[in-house]
Amino acid sequence: MIRINNLFKDLGDFSLENIDLEIQEGEYFVLLGPTGSGKTVLIECIAGLHNPKVGQIWINGRDATMLTPEERGVSYVPQDYALFPFLTVKENIEFGMKIKKYSKAEIDQRLKEMLDLLEIENLLHRDPSTLSGGEGQRVAIARALAVKPTLLLLDEPLSALDPKTQQALWIELKRIHRELKVTTIHVTHNFEEAISLGDRIGVMNKGEIVQIGPPDEVFRKPKSRIVAEFVGADNLFKGTSKIGDEVSMVRINGMITDISTTTKKEGSTYISIRPEDIVLSKDVCKCYADMNMLKGRITEALDKGILIKAVVDVGIPLSVLLTRRAYLEKELSEGDEVYVIFKSMDVHLF
Repeated sequence: MIRINNLFKDLGDFSLENIDLEIQEGEYFVLLGPTGSGKTVLIECIAGLHNPKVGQIWINGRDATMLTPEERGVSYVPQDYALFPFLTVKENIEFGMKIKKYSKAEIDQRLKEMLDLLEIENLLHRDPSTLSGGEGQRVAIARALAVKPTLLLLDEPLSALDPKTQQALWIELKRIHRELKVTTIHVTHNFEEAISLGDRIGVMNKGEIVQIGPPDEVFRKPKSRIVAEFVGADNLFKGTSKIGDEVSMVRINGMITDISTTTKKEGSTYISIRPEDIVLSKDVCKCYADMNMLKGRITEALDKGILIKAVVDVGIPLSVLLTRRAYLEKELSEGDEVYVIFKSMDVHLF
């Protein structure tokens, strides 16, 4: 288990402040946040590249706060992979094992395991300069895993890759983690990547962890405007809420109609409704008690490939995400009068 207590690190114009974090053994934990939020500084502290001014870092029951990187049993893959350009792929993977004085038999066996695991046997004698981005990343991960770390740290490992290669490596990383179950901390600014990979996500902003939870919770139930905006909450409004018997009734600023939510909150609030949780209909729908229905007009329809993002004016602009097929089957177009329908449970307040 990884435990961080009250960590503070001052870098002059930036600081990590009051970082408290526990990561379970075998967990895939993702640090998510914008550029400059402190994600890399935090994992560099865990790796031993920075010593905190205040606080403790525990790795598998041992106080590692002042240990050297070599003493921590941690493998760190930096953003630029840091493959040794003067060594072949084979020599790169073997390097850490030789430093740790593995026997030749152990090195040969572990090398074979890594080549099979990462499916890179065909790259064995290549120079790093000849590798594609995806190939280089696989080699860097193989080198990191070869020494059997207790903790794997990945700093923006896929940020320089094209979207297709990124998504292929999401699948690879999930498979590798499923097979090895090595505790992993993965840094990214891509919330789709975080949701795809993480058992839990920690969202960072300005040197602090502002929310921790399972991907679906962080995605659908942000606890602050900062988190909501970062995870793509297009429909984010201010308003007021009044608690009723079964639901709360919410008045969004700029609207004359209340909507219902199962979130119990009184007074001023932020309101978030995920665009994919909204249904469009040209006809009045028979709504149940746990449903909301608002009449509006489609003002924009943005083509996003297999998806259409429609903006509906219901007194406020409401974004709706639906498949191209659904959009065409409903015969929708800009200017149409429509009803937007969504469940009370999909209206989140914070």
